[in-house]
Amino acid sequence: MKRKNARLLMLVLSSALGSVAAAQNYPSKPIRLIVPFVAGGGTDLVARTIGQKLTGTLGQPIVVDNRGGAGGVIGADLVAKALPDGYTLLLGSPGPLTINPVLSPKMPYDARRDFAPVSLATISPFILVVHPAMAVTSVQQLVALAKEKPRALNYGSAGNGSVAHLATEQFKAIAGIEIMHVPYKGSIPALNDLLAGQTQMQFENLPIVLPHIRSGKLRALAVGTKQRSALLSEYPTMIEAGVPGYQASTAFGVLAPARTPPEIVAKLNREITQILASPDVKERLSNMGLEPVGGAPSRYAEHMRAELAQNARVVKTAGIKIE
Repeated sequence: MKRKNARLLMLVLSSALGSVAAAQNYPSKPIRLIVPFVAGGGTDLVARTIGQKLTGTLGQPIVVDNRGGAGGVIGADLVAKALPDGYTLLLGSPGPLTINPVLSPKMPYDARRDFAPVSLATISPFILVVHPAMAVTSVQQLVALAKEKPRALNYGSAGNGSVAHLATEQFKAIAGIEIMHVPYKGSIPALNDLLAGQTQMQFENLPIVLPHIRSGKLRALAVGTKQRSALLSEYPTMIEAGVPGYQASTAFGVLAPARTPPEIVAKLNREITQILASPDVKERLSNMGLEPVGGAPSRYAEHMRAELAQNARVVKTAGIKIE
């Protein structure tokens, strides 16, 4: 028995030493950063901004690999099932991590158990905008109008189960109003109809609507984050505007497969946090309407847990289903 225990102890020590050695030599080859969407979107831009800088600090190429499909599930699943050696990473976003898991009972991975959060990269607020022909200049005026005319107002979204859909259903539930959902195949078609006056209001990611707010083609009422946006500090948060507990944003972050050695996760976290704090990256991301975050892996893990719980409540309350 003593000999068997000694052998087990040696195996454990050998494994631990091997993990430390691997982390010390990491990285020794190119790293693949999976973006679970097509090139050109917000997720892709954040991935390429971080990847370019990481290439310089780590001394190995960061290869951005776009693997779109199934709302981000295909790319996320690829990372969930990859070797946990730090050479396959995910640029995560709400769809595959905190929305699809509460909408679909048959996910190929468990978002809470199959990933090791590395760093929360950016947060951008969802912002409530209305067509300027609407006779409202505040959230409370909009709520009053919706209560006066139930089901008369329409809002567009990128589709059933999108972040914008859940953001608006959360607003409806808290404010106690009835407005009608018009799902589109993407944010841009929904935005085009709002600009044309075919719909009256929309919750949308700040980078998408910022040019139209500045040009006066849309009227902003409030932002969905708990703090005001540095880019639009004159607009209140939804909580300040009288919608208690409201929270809607898009978070991008870097994750590794579960069981990736903690030393590798820590090394990546240090490098990414420093990159996000650098003045040129902060300026580039801020100009895109994205707030650089960084921080410990636990911060991203907690953000994901809270967002999963919130989305589960919204989906249940609104009865959202994906056909």
